[in-house]
Amino acid sequence: MKDYPRLVIAGLRGGSGKTTVSLGLIAALRSLKGLAVIPFKKGPDYIDAGWLSVAARNPCYNLDPFLISQEKIMDSFISHCTGDIAVIEGNRGLYDGMDAEGSYSTAELAKILKSPVLLVVDCTKMTRTTAALVLGCMNLDRNVQIKGVILNQVSGSRHESVIRAAIGQYCFLPVVGAIPRLPAGEFPERHMGLTPYQEHPDTDRAISFAETLANNYLDIERILRVAREVDPLEAPETASPSVITRHLSLRIGVIRDSAFQFYYPENFDELRAHGATLIEISALTGRALPDDIDALYIGGGFPETHAIALAENLPFRDSLRNAVSEGLPVYAECGGLMYLGEGLLLGDRKYPMAGIFPLVFSLEKKPQAHGYSIVEVVSGNPFYPQGTILKGHEFHYSRPLNTAEESDRFSYAFKMKRGHGIHGKRDGICFNNVLATYTHVHARGTEEWGKGLVRQAMLYRGKKASLKA
Repeated sequence: MKDYPRLVIAGLRGGSGKTTVSLGLIAALRSLKGLAVIPFKKGPDYIDAGWLSVAARNPCYNLDPFLISQEKIMDSFISHCTGDIAVIEGNRGLYDGMDAEGSYSTAELAKILKSPVLLVVDCTKMTRTTAALVLGCMNLDRNVQIKGVILNQVSGSRHESVIRAAIGQYCFLPVVGAIPRLPAGEFPERHMGLTPYQEHPDTDRAISFAETLANNYLDIERILRVAREVDPLEAPETASPSVITRHLSLRIGVIRDSAFQFYYPENFDELRAHGATLIEISALTGRALPDDIDALYIGGGFPETHAIALAENLPFRDSLRNAVSEGLPVYAECGGLMYLGEGLLLGDRKYPMAGIFPLVFSLEKKPQAHGYSIVEVVSGNPFYPQGTILKGHEFHYSRPLNTAEESDRFSYAFKMKRGHGIHGKRDGICFNNVLATYTHVHARGTEEWGKGLVRQAMLYRGKKASLKA
């Protein structure tokens, strides 16, 4: 057993300041205290996780009780806790989950990890009521270890002193930070959260800004004591560990650039665990797919903000279509699905994409799907056995303007038990060895994903070898 110093940064709601606090605290612990910080993000989030990884200078791993079993959450947490302290940013409000019981909430994750919680409270136009809200969180579930409060949006010294006194009198909790009301922030929001760090004009300045806030307004020493006063954790026993077959010669391409940036590091780790070498490719600047890749993985992102560059890179799109016609296995999620369509309609202009599927996508002002999804694999496809149940998530503003009906050429492999999918509660559109879906999956919770991609890569590699023989 080992202590694993750790903290969960939670809030009363989304937008309460958790990310700014987490970024600042991580940066301060790293630079001021010289600690190796391992960041984690609760929930299916790529953008916040990316920022946390920049602040920590370590990969950020996602922990989500809906996507991943409790045993694998503990195993992932312990296996990745190779530094001095772990900082886990929650999502939404502390107790917000899928139902009235708060299933899969930040609170549930904190209990799984036996982690102390610091509660970030937006104090806008509140004084004593702040204590009532904190006390309610403390009493709703006494097994959640709320160990301190961070005040946010404090409007002055008198405002702060009244709130501190109320929390001390009624909650008996320390206030470990008080951040004043600030002008328009350094972290502009777009779509579901922060702007991706890859597109921010100056990430170093933004992280430095958050670090300065932490140094000036958080009690770093007291927070560090809270993180270190934890119960030890023991790695879960695995009765029958899964055996991974390693294929040392496999080369799997990953389209990874500022248009396609939504990937879980655990998904990459899974492919590497099978012995695959990952080859990073840019759809923006690359002139063609490498000839020697055995499969291609296209994650999510914002192809709409790069529509001109993607459309103008005709040689790359041509090489992708040619590779697909030759049987290259391709797995695509969300933004990758959009890229494999016929085009993107932005305003009154249509931008041509790869043209694998006869789908034209438009971008709407409101989310078209946002939340957890449950998928049943109902028909043949390259990657998943029929009957498999997948847990994933969707979040996108795009929607197909037309429908690709099933035919001898196209089919839908997934039936949505929860979520929206591409068309009529169907998702996972297939052609040849290509599967494209709005549903994102996490490798720790979906073992079939890595196995299926590696299996298809091996088959394709064998096919290429036989043609050369």
